[in-house]
Amino acid sequence: MKKSWAGVLLFALLLINASAETESLDKLVNDFWAWRAKYAPFTDDDVNRIERPGGVRDWSRSSIDSQRKDLAEFETRWKKLDANTWPIPQQVDYRLIGSALARVRWELDINPRWKRDPNFYVAQTLTPVAEALTVPGAYDAARSREILTRIGNIPSILQQGVVNLDKPPASFATVAIQALENMRPRLRQMATGLLKSTTLKENELNSAIDRAADALDSFREKLREMLPSLPNETALGRDAYVFFLKNVALIPYSPEELLAMGKQEWNRAVAFEAFEKNRNKNVPPLKIADNVDDWIKDAAAKELQIRRFLEERGILIVPNWVGHYTFRPMPEYLSALQGFGETDDFTSQSRLSENCIRYVTKPSGKLGYFWQATAEDPRPITVHEGIPGHYFQLCLSWKHDDPIRRHYYDSGANEGIGFYAEEMMLRGGLFDDSPHTREIIYNFMRLRALRVEVDVKLALGEFTLDQAAKYLQEKVPMDEQTARQEAIAFATGPGQAITYQIGKLQIIKFLADERMQQGEKFNLRSFHDFVWKNGNVPIALQKWELLGDASSLPK
Repeated sequence: MKKSWAGVLLFALLLINASAETESLDKLVNDFWAWRAKYAPFTDDDVNRIERPGGVRDWSRSSIDSQRKDLAEFETRWKKLDANTWPIPQQVDYRLIGSALARVRWELDINPRWKRDPNFYVAQTLTPVAEALTVPGAYDAARSREILTRIGNIPSILQQGVVNLDKPPASFATVAIQALENMRPRLRQMATGLLKSTTLKENELNSAIDRAADALDSFREKLREMLPSLPNETALGRDAYVFFLKNVALIPYSPEELLAMGKQEWNRAVAFEAFEKNRNKNVPPLKIADNVDDWIKDAAAKELQIRRFLEERGILIVPNWVGHYTFRPMPEYLSALQGFGETDDFTSQSRLSENCIRYVTKPSGKLGYFWQATAEDPRPITVHEGIPGHYFQLCLSWKHDDPIRRHYYDSGANEGIGFYAEEMMLRGGLFDDSPHTREIIYNFMRLRALRVEVDVKLALGEFTLDQAAKYLQEKVPMDEQTARQEAIAFATGPGQAITYQIGKLQIIKFLADERMQQGEKFNLRSFHDFVWKNGNVPIALQKWELLGDASSLPK
């Protein structure tokens, strides 16, 4: 009896201790996400947008040192927690915060774009303005003031960039120089449109625009002056890349394994596209939309078709509260900033009642790679970006009952789900009515497989930026401008381009393991509902939680 009571007492003490530990995690989580919203760098990746407090941003050395100090304190608090006895879902949350902390360490010290990439300062100045303008106007006084604040913040951030940059690669500087061509007329075009959609006064807006244009021109000229003395090396190196894989992305593969996986998927995509083209050689080609209005109506009808398809085929539950993925004509003020961020609005945690908006321009035969395909059939982009892809998945995550998972993001899961959704819907039969749309899906597969090779080889120094762009242009194939944009993004942000293909492969393996574990009890919709609800969580952690299998976590 004494031993029995002793066991009960020990168990009770363990529960009390675990409860105290998880409360400490909750406090750490609340403190960290509030801090992260204040300091996280802006990115032109729309999936990673977060709700932030308004006001001026600071990338001075003193601010960066302050961030480092805060991060060290968060890391210390996290390491003091003993999560080994916690239930698996809480251990998953613990690992999520570890990954989020590692991402900040990656940004500040491992891949410090703030000192090695001039494009970082383009992203901290023009992307915040473009992002604010993706939220549909007209803008009330508070939003108008925030837009003006972001424009007014441009000169100080660029001056901080001049001080911070330390021998950035010449190709990175060249990309920034090219991106900042003709900014004054573009900003004035933006201002003309904004005067019709904000409460701002013409003189204060034009004054801020002129100061911003002067600063951008000056920054561009300083980069031109620096260019002859800058190094050619762009590679981040193997150690840094492995740090990202292991600690940030929680991907259990080496760079060599990633290359092998990408190559195998490339071969598969090329073969399947060849089968499809041979099958469809006598089918008339797809026609692009006649005008923007027809394009918008077609996209809306097909979005409803996709939602019905998901429900009727038992693929995913689509809650009624989830808004719609819609197209809308691009306003003049946003058109002026094309190229400095994705021109869409996924909404956010506090705006779940609003529809997602993808801004579009007049359809023509001269659109880029993705938008040419979208003008022919809106469904592939809707499946990836809208329903059941990013917008739908983000809505479910933002409504998650676990605050850690509402705020955490991971491109490996996010983009993996978006890419997985494309082939999932292909295999499910969504595109049975459009043979050439199936060809588009297979060509998208070719691109995502190639991205793995390009990402890894750029990071390890086996590709230059120009070689990567040419490789994509020839192998996908795709237009020169899109290929170069892709190569630039991959060279300056290692680890992102692998997420589509590797994330998808992780989901497929996860599904296969669940299917084998459950046997005939396996339910595809239940599996997808779990993956989508937890869609911000790295797939290795999802697998651990659902199957109790931690074998896919990095060692």
